[in-house]
Amino acid sequence: MTYVMSDIHGQYDKYLEILKKINFSDDDELFVLGDVVDRGKDPVKVLSDMSMRANVIPILGNHDLTALRLLKKLCVEITEENHDGHLTADIMKELAFWQMDGGNETLSDFRRLSPDEREYLLEYMEEFSPYETVTAGENRFLLVHGGVPYDKRHIPMSSQSLGELITERPDYSKKYYKNTYIVTGHTPTVNIGEEYKGRIYKGNGHIAIDCGAGFGMALGCIRLDDMAEFYAE
Repeated sequence: MTYVMSDIHGQYDKYLEILKKINFSDDDELFVLGDVVDRGKDPVKVLSDMSMRANVIPILGNHDLTALRLLKKLCVEITEENHDGHLTADIMKELAFWQMDGGNETLSDFRRLSPDEREYLLEYMEEFSPYETVTAGENRFLLVHGGVPYDKRHIPMSSQSLGELITERPDYSKKYYKNTYIVTGHTPTVNIGEEYKGRIYKGNGHIAIDCGAGFGMALGCIRLDDMAEFYAE
């Protein structure tokens, strides 16, 4: 079976609850559509668990990319040769904004790791894919964190901008593809409609699965084979 969840945001307990509810096994595949880190208290636990499962396929989210860039900067030893140009004013501003946007939890968690553990997780995050396409239950699905701009929907995915793939807010009122569902995270479903608060949205060829776990709402998961929905409240 093929499952998708997104925007776990360090909610390790909810992540494990979903795996238990779906009876996740070595015969299944789970795609995680990014934003694994930040906001929740256990981002490293989620990352570590995912990294040990060959059948969990991570897709890059905007929070993951920011965390990766800044953590790599912070892991570099400051020397006489690099101290002037390594942590620039712009980097320090980005770091401050990231910490206010939930990154402080990730940074604190990361600091408790050994150097080898830090290197391992950073190398794992560098492997996150910008998107995936899968077939399940006789349907084709495009899996991406943010989305694809409507006016660029016919551009090959390999030529799409990474920045847009991880930050786009889709127009859920428009059908993008004739024979492909587009499955996205990033936009909490409550922003699509109050009636979707904490629940998966399906309509117009879209499946939006960020149910707001990073803001105290549910973590959602969908089984693509039959569109069954699972939640950890």
